[in-house]
Amino acid sequence: MTNAQATDKHPGELTDVPGWFPALDQMLFTWFLERQRSQGIQGDLLELGVYMGKSAILLGHHLQAGEKFTVCDLFEGDAPDGANQAESQKSYASLTRQTFERNYLSFHDTLPTVIAAPSSVVPEKVAPNSCRFIHVDASHLYEHVHGDIGAAHDILLPEGIVVLDDFRSEHTPGVSVAAWEAVLNRGLRPICLSTQKLYGTWGDPEPLQEELLDVLRQRSDCGLSVQEAAGHRLVRARSRGMKPPPFPTSRHYLAPAPASVPAARVTESRAARPARPAPSRARRLAKDLLPPVVTRAVRRARAKHS
Repeated sequence: MTNAQATDKHPGELTDVPGWFPALDQMLFTWFLERQRSQGIQGDLLELGVYMGKSAILLGHHLQAGEKFTVCDLFEGDAPDGANQAESQKSYASLTRQTFERNYLSFHDTLPTVIAAPSSVVPEKVAPNSCRFIHVDASHLYEHVHGDIGAAHDILLPEGIVVLDDFRSEHTPGVSVAAWEAVLNRGLRPICLSTQKLYGTWGDPEPLQEELLDVLRQRSDCGLSVQEAAGHRLVRARSRGMKPPPFPTSRHYLAPAPASVPAARVTESRAARPARPAPSRARRLAKDLLPPVVTRAVRRARAKHS
């Protein structure tokens, strides 16, 4: 995995915020969250692992009146064990709480509730059955992801949605084991799979799958397949040059300067050229009567003495 680098500049657009949040997942987050709004589903939002804030900024945009948004990350704090500490130093050394808050406040007026601690403390801070959407993107170690999934189960509303990041990346086998273990043994039911994330619920996934399939089948920028495995229908989506959905610019956005237009090249038309004087009658007679050789000799002589 390549480390996204921090920046000391205020982002003008969501694309300016470092992080791993592909256009396909931005579209899926937006679709699920907007569907919840249209269905009148109320509940809080939760993100475990925020990095520079890219996905948190999008989540915060969908916060409804009366709802609460909570994020949890170690930031500069100490990890609970040596393996987690080594992972943080390798992949997230540039992450600071100050950077996250600066990026988030570029797009929003207030911060979410920030828990600067291991994700294991979240069940003490967030009430059971309170959230409609949870994004799990903290540690990649099996033991921690297993615990995060268990916490998500308790915190989610019955029809809530959980998103597990890096569930099939080659550098995160612990996430893969924990994710599919939850599907096979802990009642998690997949809604869809993107290249990077597993979207699931402990409720009924079928209505969501049917609506999502109708939407994705109409998009030429999204590849789609449906498979069956271990009694689960797996909807697989992949980007085909997909662009991120529209998102508001930040308070620091500066519109690009208009491109300078090169000055038009002036070409002289025949009409604009001064008319040549008409040849005299004597010159016309000479041209008609004298042989070409003589005519050319006369021209050379005139040019020599002019």
